[in-house]
Amino acid sequence: QCTSNFIFQDGSTVYIGQAAHCSGTGAATETNGCEAESLPIGTPVEVDGATQPGTLAYNSWITMQQKGETDEETCAYNDFALVKLDSADVPNVNPSVPAFGGPTGMGNWGGTGSTVYTYGNSSLRGGVMALSPKQGIVVQNSPEGWSHDVYTLTPGIPGDSGSGFLNATGGAIGVLSTVQLAPLAGSNGVGDLPKELAYAQANGFSGVNLVPGTEPWNPDVVGAVLKGLGIKL
Repeated sequence: QCTSNFIFQDGSTVYIGQAAHCSGTGAATETNGCEAESLPIGTPVEVDGATQPGTLAYNSWITMQQKGETDEETCAYNDFALVKLDSADVPNVNPSVPAFGGPTGMGNWGGTGSTVYTYGNSSLRGGVMALSPKQGIVVQNSPEGWSHDVYTLTPGIPGDSGSGFLNATGGAIGVLSTVQLAPLAGSNGVGDLPKELAYAQANGFSGVNLVPGTEPWNPDVVGAVLKGLGIKL
């Protein structure tokens, strides 16, 4: 089980974004997308709330292996996939991020200390929605900008993989990829969404773009937590 991030569209075709490793068939430690195996394109994907299964339409791991990608950072951190929704479910899609609203569009990462926001939906939380919205900071960026280490309160856990990250103005910037054990214990590795989407656009999905949210951006984490607890101010 993984958490979706944002909604993407190409004409009448609507996709949910997820992490590529969510369809991986190897061990959890197999994170090099140029080597790790994956379920094939066309695999049915169960989508919570949908009446029909989605379909795996794009997977960065599969694409990198098909084109013979060799750049080390790209292989290590390009962790993005698109699940095509059945046309019967498209009218029920809302692109807004739960609790926060937005995204306001594609965004950019800041330097260390920059504020980020995310919403995880792991079933390990037992449905406690108050633990889903999080705020955090950037603690490290990879040299080529493909990955960003962040600390959030609370950290992302298994099942949160694929969660979307937003910057302080609600721009969509990242996809939760890994739980870090060392050297930054308790942090999460987040893939760079602008780079990941550009890679997809350059490899067969040129018309796919992010769909902005219909709800206004509101980075009120305390309010979101209280709402998850059923408390109204």
